[in-house]
Formats: sequence, structure tokens, C-alpha cells
Amino acid sequence: MIEVIFQKYLEVRRVTTDTRNVQPNDIFFALKGEHFNGNLFAKQALDLGAALVVVDEEVEIHSDRIVRVEDSLKALQALAKQYRETFSFPVIGITGSNGKTTTKELMREVLSMKYKTFATHGNFNNHIGVPLSLLSIPADCEIAIIEMGANHQKEIASYCEYAMPNYGIITNIGKAHLEGFGGVEGIVKGKGELFDYVSAHNGICLVNTELAHLDKMAEPIQHKKYGFKSGGFHLETLSEHPTLSFEFSIPGENEKHICHAQMAGTYNLFNMATAIAVGSEFGVSADLMCKAIASYTPENNRSQWWDSGKNKVILDAYNANPSSMEAALVNLSKMENTFFIIGDMFEMGEYSHEEHLKIFNLTKELGLEGIFIGKEFQSVGATNLINAQEALAYLKLNEVKGRIVLLKGSRGMRLEQLKEVI
Repeated sequence: MIEVIFQKYLEVRRVTTDTRNVQPNDIFFALKGEHFNGNLFAKQALDLGAALVVVDEEVEIHSDRIVRVEDSLKALQALAKQYRETFSFPVIGITGSNGKTTTKELMREVLSMKYKTFATHGNFNNHIGVPLSLLSIPADCEIAIIEMGANHQKEIASYCEYAMPNYGIITNIGKAHLEGFGGVEGIVKGKGELFDYVSAHNGICLVNTELAHLDKMAEPIQHKKYGFKSGGFHLETLSEHPTLSFEFSIPGENEKHICHAQMAGTYNLFNMATAIAVGSEFGVSADLMCKAIASYTPENNRSQWWDSGKNKVILDAYNANPSSMEAALVNLSKMENTFFIIGDMFEMGEYSHEEHLKIFNLTKELGLEGIFIGKEFQSVGATNLINAQEALAYLKLNEVKGRIVLLKGSRGMRLEQLKEVI
């Protein structure tokens, strides 16, 4: 059946798992989850003009456009693998605890200066998003970047089986998804599955050996080093505020290039160093890399420097974990006249109380002023504001004005709602 689906895919080049997005000649995969069953929408997909509808349950429809398989998700992944096997161009796999999406987008901007480059859209980086990303790669692509997220061991390994990356990048190892990974050592093992796969298949691992854990992870495998002052690279900060400016040089060149980025937060320098290392690996000139990084504007509440009219805001409310929260607060402490608004960090499991208390204490050590939001911060005595709605009411009565404000929390806290009052 996969061969039938593959031949149709080569004709239509469009796949979806959501009937709200079905267009004529799409292939619709009826997936199932805890709260949905795509098989129930098979007729709707046909009516919308789907070229094929892939189901894994009996449906009361008689059509030669219905394809029954044992498991629709596995069929989607198998289709992605069969398409991936036709590629002759490099596929870069990227994972890490923090900065995956930002680094991926910077890499895309840099590589696009020389190549037709595809990169995972948004954060389509899970067991559904990875195969859909592969199947979105155009036939004339010259380099593809596939982002891989994970919250437990063996997950990255499973993605590698059909993404088959021949380059591997881990942005960093931090305290993200502690609950699923079972601690930092579990994170090291889980993220390291990308290096394991790439190394076992004679690929190239690019490693920032200046970051904790990564140097040790790279010891048993063939790899190329980079960093601020590793592997022949040089990157030095010129200015941190309001956005980053830095100079850099690449291996084999003595010339220094100055770049003025449109991103806030010194922690983003690691993401830029990765993009420069990747660009250098694929022969993009330093001038073009600088131009690409300088033109990149972050979106979707990630490391955005935003002037609200009342305050200058570092808008980083897309996600949060202890490592990224610490980096953001340390960065804020280097500025003057600041205020933080930070929310709970999710998926901490048994480590939640300890990690939220550490962040609470860190703000005291750094002498920072601000407010905390969420039940986890309440449990350590940091706040009585349980959610964004309560914080919104509080900030309407207690106006913050003329400050540099950090707004950061896990996605589920929905702190972007506070933009209207800051």
C-alpha cells in the first residue's frame, strides 16, 4: 500500500492530516489521538477533493480513493522515509534543550544566501511534524534542515530512522522536559541519539565544545568543533543592549566581520555561532552570513525586542525551562531599570518545586524586581498570581512604565496576553 501512496504522492506533492487544510488532490492521512479520530473525517476529505484518503479503520465509504492501512501514522512515517531515500542533498538534523527553532531559522537564513534551503516550518518537530516536514521538501531543494523535539528517550532515535540526517547539531543540553527524560543524564542520552545516528552512518556532527555536556558527548565520535573561540572560529560581543552586536571571523580568514543583529539576549550568541559554523561548513561567505543574521527578525514571541510605547520589552514568552530562564534573568541583570514578569515552567515533574525555588532565589541574588505568575511559583512562596488573567488585572492597577521588561514563561502560561498592559 505504501508504494501506491508513494506514487500518488510523487504526482501531487501534498499531504495533510487536517481536513480544515484539505485542498483538491491532497493526500489525507486519518490520524488518531487521545481526543480525535481522523477516520471520522474520511468522507469530508473525499468531498473536499482529496486524491487519496489513508485510513486505519473500516469506513462506510466505497471509493477507489480510500486506502486502508494497519496504522495511518506509521504509514505517514514510512512514506516520509521512502521520499527521504530519494534525496541526494544534505539533510541537517537539529535538536537541543533550548534555541532549536531560533537556531534553525538562523541556519536557514544563512544557507539560503547560497542554496535553495528548506527548514521545518514553525515547531513541526514531533512524531507527526517531522514526517510532514520531510514531505514538504520541494524537489529542487539543495539543503534541508529538520528540527527534532523530544521529551523522552528513544524519541530522537525514532525520528532519525526516517529523517536519516547526515549532519547533526545539538544546540545545548539544559533542564527541559525533566519529567519525561528523568533528569539531566536522561536528557544527555536522549538528545545524544542524534549524534549516535549521524556518527553511525558516517555523517558529520558539528559540536559547540564550549557548552556543558556537548564536548564530552562528542568524544567518542568523529566531529567538527566550533564555538566562540574553538575550531578556528572567533566571535566576540561588541554590544548587548538593546540588541546584539558582535564581530566574528571564520577558519582560514583573518578578516573580522561586524554584525548588528535584531535579537535580544546574549544567550542567542550561541545560536548565531551555530549558524555561522553551518554556513562555513557549506561555503557561505562571511559577508553573506553577516547579512543573513543581521536581516533576521525573530517572531512568535521568541527573543523579540519590542517597544510597547510604555516599556522596552524582551518578549520571550513562547517557552521556558530552568536553563533558558536562568540565562534570560542573568542577561536582564546586566541592564538598568529592569522589571521581570515570569511564569511557571512546565514538564518539570518531581524537579518542579526545586527548580522554581532556584529561579525565585536567583532573582533575589541578582537584585531583580518583578512579578511571578503560576501555581508552581506560588508553591515556593513567590506569588499569589495564579494565571495570566490575574496578572493582567494586577498590572492594570500597578502600572509598569519606562522599564526594560522581560516577559517569559512556558507556552501554557499564555503570557503574551499581558502585552496589552506592558
